[in-house]
Amino acid sequence: MLSISKEFHFSASHVLDSLPPDHPCGRMHGHNYVFVIELAAAPDELTEAGFVRDYRDLAEFKNWIDTTLDHRHLNDCIPERNPSAENIAMWVYEVWSPRIPELVAIRVSETPKTWAEYRPVRARC
Repeated sequence: MLSISKEFHFSASHVLDSLPPDHPCGRMHGHNYVFVIELAAAPDELTEAGFVRDYRDLAEFKNWIDTTLDHRHLNDCIPERNPSAENIAMWVYEVWSPRIPELVAIRVSETPKTWAEYRPVRARC
């Protein structure tokens, strides 16, 4: 299996529900988010040019981030989920896996030292 990844950045605010009253993440706050999307393919599935997917094909994903998430309040953008990094990763995967079949994982960072990753278990033949 071969994999590629690409990093994307945006800034947004959120409030996390279901936390103790004194937890700072229960108040509105913001992050400079980093997404890393990972795509994979078997050697016999590469494009004629030898790519898992052309990085230029990911411009639509970048445009979606810019129009849907950047400088937004994530509680308003992500339907029916508490916008934790974990839930954001799952949601982005669910939205984009039908459009990017090679997508195998989404990583979300809220700070330089913290990451959440969603990598669904795929059925093996």
